[in-house]
Amino acid sequence: MNGIDILGLFAGACVTISVIPQIIKVFKTKKVRQISLLTFSILTFGIAIWVVYGILKNDLPIIITNSLSLVLNLIMVYFIIYYEKES
Repeated sequence: MNGIDILGLFAGACVTISVIPQIIKVFKTKKVRQISLLTFSILTFGIAIWVVYGILKNDLPIIITNSLSLVLNLIMVYFIIYYEKES
């Protein structure tokens, strides 16, 4: 692994962990009124495309970080849909 790959992993990790505080807050409060399902859906779709792009380019940092980000954003989309029903 070279310096460019490490930089890519670090950048991807920053983006990936950025959604964790929101997931924790929603899980604790069960409130999603102020969160846009459309925004998170588009973001999640874009991340899925990044995973495909990473696979096509055989770029491990893109594949790893965006796969993790995809899972986290799918959790957030699920929470938005699930907790919106309870409101």
